[in-house]
Amino acid sequence: MNSKNLLIIFTKNPELGKCKTRLAKSIGDTAALEVYKKLLQHTAKVTQDLSADKVVFNNTEPIDQDDFSSTYFSKKTQRGDDLGEKMSNAFQEGFQNNYEKVVIIGSDLYDLQTRDIDEAFLQLTHNDYVIGPAKDGGYYLLGMKKFTPEVFQEINWSTATVLKETLHILKNKKVALLTQKNDIDTIDDIKNIEVFQQYINS
Repeated sequence: MNSKNLLIIFTKNPELGKCKTRLAKSIGDTAALEVYKKLLQHTAKVTQDLSADKVVFNNTEPIDQDDFSSTYFSKKTQRGDDLGEKMSNAFQEGFQNNYEKVVIIGSDLYDLQTRDIDEAFLQLTHNDYVIGPAKDGGYYLLGMKKFTPEVFQEINWSTATVLKETLHILKNKKVALLTQKNDIDTIDDIKNIEVFQQYINS
């Protein structure tokens, strides 16, 4: 452990037909896979030089994703039955390893920048929690200074109420909110991003 800060990155294996399935309904499995590969590359690029320890939790056995070099990233496998349990287990492990600030992100945000994650860790200096709201009603980033399993329980995952439900659980806590950003889940989410235009009409 080189840092008191831990960044958890949740990823999926870039397998045909198994990632970005909602997007694939519009552009096909092959194009959706290429979009997700680009998202993985972007996530690796904006996180590798952060002054925090970084662990990539993959949805199945860790694979050697070339984007996430073992020079910068540790690799583990997500454990749990649903998203909440998987995130809870990852956070719990981080705090058991004596990290003081733990932040989690996914791997489907093309407008995420290094400064956004730096800002999240900075906000945890004066707040107990930090959340990056997503435009679809969820969140793209969550950070905390103390393991709080209740934020992962009784949440209707993958719905438009995730952020609202989470904030309700934390209503008496010091919570910082970052700039709202857009997860990439559907064709509407990529239609104005130049790098993805080649996949819309391919």
